[in-house]
Amino acid sequence: MDIILLERIEKLGSIGDVVTVKDGYARNFLLPNKKALRANDANRKVFEANRERLESENAARRDEAAKSGEKVDGAEVVLIRASSNSGQLYGSVSVRDIADALKAQGHSLSKSQIILERPIKTIGMFDVKVALHPEVHVFVKANVARSDDEAELQSQGIDILAQVAEEDRAESEGFTEAFDPNAEPGELPPTEAPAEGEENA
Repeated sequence: MDIILLERIEKLGSIGDVVTVKDGYARNFLLPNKKALRANDANRKVFEANRERLESENAARRDEAAKSGEKVDGAEVVLIRASSNSGQLYGSVSVRDIADALKAQGHSLSKSQIILERPIKTIGMFDVKVALHPEVHVFVKANVARSDDEAELQSQGIDILAQVAEEDRAESEGFTEAFDPNAEPGELPPTEAPAEGEENA
């Protein structure tokens, strides 16, 4: 279906562009959300008559978004979650979790403004994109940790997962037995003879 865009849409085009999209995308999302019009002669005339107003309204919304973006940009939300020793979460962190955490900090954002490529499934620090306007994007940090203490360490740039792996490795290397590659199976390693003078001690 050919449509006229009423706002800039990433990977599609800018205001006034006539683009071809799948019928379902147009009918279920673009048209009902007033992001586009069907590209027919009547709508083209309506669009051209209103182009200046649409462009100035868009510019005003963009400036407003840029202003509110200054407050949100770089914000950090801490999300405490249970995870396995390897850092895999039991469950995942979704767009809603991030939106709720930002709301709790006083930022009024909707779930649809938060762009998460895929749900977060491990502990760590993640950059999350927030689309305040089709032309204004900022980033917030999602600090996913098992406790407030871990979240604090991650904030300081310490990689918790690397630390956990290091501790696990140290534990597994705690006791190593001397190994003689030439020993027969079942043969015990020879005990070291005590140093002179120790026998009588």
